[in-house]
Amino acid sequence: MTEQQQGRTLDAGALKALAHPIRVRIYDILSERGPQTASSLAQLIGETSGSTSYHLRALAAHDLIREMPGRGTGRERWWERPKGRVMLPGPDDTMSPANRAAAQIVTSEFFRLRHNTLMEYLNRVDTDQPEEWRDAGLVTTTMLDLTAEQMTELKAEITALVDRAVERYRGQEELPGTRRVSLRTEIFDLPAANTRGTIPEERP
Repeated sequence: MTEQQQGRTLDAGALKALAHPIRVRIYDILSERGPQTASSLAQLIGETSGSTSYHLRALAAHDLIREMPGRGTGRERWWERPKGRVMLPGPDDTMSPANRAAAQIVTSEFFRLRHNTLMEYLNRVDTDQPEEWRDAGLVTTTMLDLTAEQMTELKAEITALVDRAVERYRGQEELPGTRRVSLRTEIFDLPAANTRGTIPEERP
């Protein structure tokens, strides 16, 4: 298994460095759109280039992003997010209060951005899109009845499928006709639905 496939679980220092809405947004843009400069990021998120430069340096200090060698000048530096899976540890009772707060900020902001991009997709006007892209996406919800072991097995199968897709289409950034695509997989139990078919307990 390659380092990219194994991924990186963010440590406490990286979590704290990322625990700022602007930094999460910068990280998300670099993942979604590819390399950017402080100036281009400033235009995209409505900040000054001085502000984005500051946040870029903070992210780079923990290897969350890196400067692109051989591109740009001393005044216009290009930054990229290293390839590979990044795993965010959820808030844990074993964490210090500061680390737990950082994990909550990062997780909440990532999922807020994720929800925003999903709603933008759902609210697109078909006529504004090239015909070949209008029905290319898929948003679906399926209800299953699984044991914890079965869900773990299915999670591994989905992860393997995604890993194969990543390897198959790697390096196509400059291929004519490609667009950046967001691939999302979700599987989780629904506690409120787990009482289905049971007899309510009588209460006095």
